[in-house]
Amino acid sequence: MIVVFGSLNMDLVMTVPTLPKPGETVLCPGYQLKPGGKGNNQAIAAARAGAPVAMAGCVGPDAFGSGLIENLVRNGVDTTGVHVAEEATGCAMICVDKAGENFISVASGANLTASAARVPDEALGSGTTVLMQMEVPAEENWALIRRAHGLGARTVLNVAPAADVPTEILKLVDILIVNEHEAAEIAARLELTSISEMGLARDLARTCGVTCVVTLGGAGALMAEPGGALWTAAALKISPVDTTGAGDAFCGILTAALDAGMSPEDALHRASVGAAIACLGLGAQESLPTAEAIDARLADVSAPLRLS
Repeated sequence: MIVVFGSLNMDLVMTVPTLPKPGETVLCPGYQLKPGGKGNNQAIAAARAGAPVAMAGCVGPDAFGSGLIENLVRNGVDTTGVHVAEEATGCAMICVDKAGENFISVASGANLTASAARVPDEALGSGTTVLMQMEVPAEENWALIRRAHGLGARTVLNVAPAADVPTEILKLVDILIVNEHEAAEIAARLELTSISEMGLARDLARTCGVTCVVTLGGAGALMAEPGGALWTAAALKISPVDTTGAGDAFCGILTAALDAGMSPEDALHRASVGAAIACLGLGAQESLPTAEAIDARLADVSAPLRLS
């Protein structure tokens, strides 16, 4: 079982000719409302990848909130842990250009009331994987990590958006997922000196005793294990339509594969392929792939290569 503790937003998506610069207004023909939020996206990514998933977080007492809950249910996610707060549901404005790159602004709303205490102890045993991101209050993540670790659950932390993570917390995390910029920020706070992504991944793994996964966009991903094993995974070659949900797809699919008992390198392979497939449609969720869709493209990319 996977428990996702995180954000739920409604996304306002605009396809624009170019991303706006400071002070610039860019016109587009229209917009679409789409379910989003990193926690929400990752929960649905894991569910579509075949895992049993429960979502824990907050929405508001409005149409956006009820729509998000209904969407989770349609995707097979347990919504018992989704609390309806007094604040408005979180909302994100997303501009996507012709190359699939994006510009995102988020109003957190009800996500700021998410509470780790609403995740019961009985949901945090040794058969549970807890997946978190950084769009809810950080101290609630830390509280849940401490409790989940103490109760024997596997903990997965995606440090996105980038944030300061206490060293004490990093050492309680089993899987750390970051992009190259997030990895560099965490390493700088720990006074680690490597400048390459490979060196950063290895240093973070050794220093914190964590399996560190660094996503590299179109260049694939790296994974460093505390014992010294280092893996590199190639990316599936695609022409991206919208990269908004790629990172969330990667996190959800990797966690689903680990929860199913796959090896870390096989999970890395599936996540890299699935994240690329998620870039082939507009919006963070519609293009999240099923397990069958991932299976169909695995052979198109070589298996991860062990470098050490």
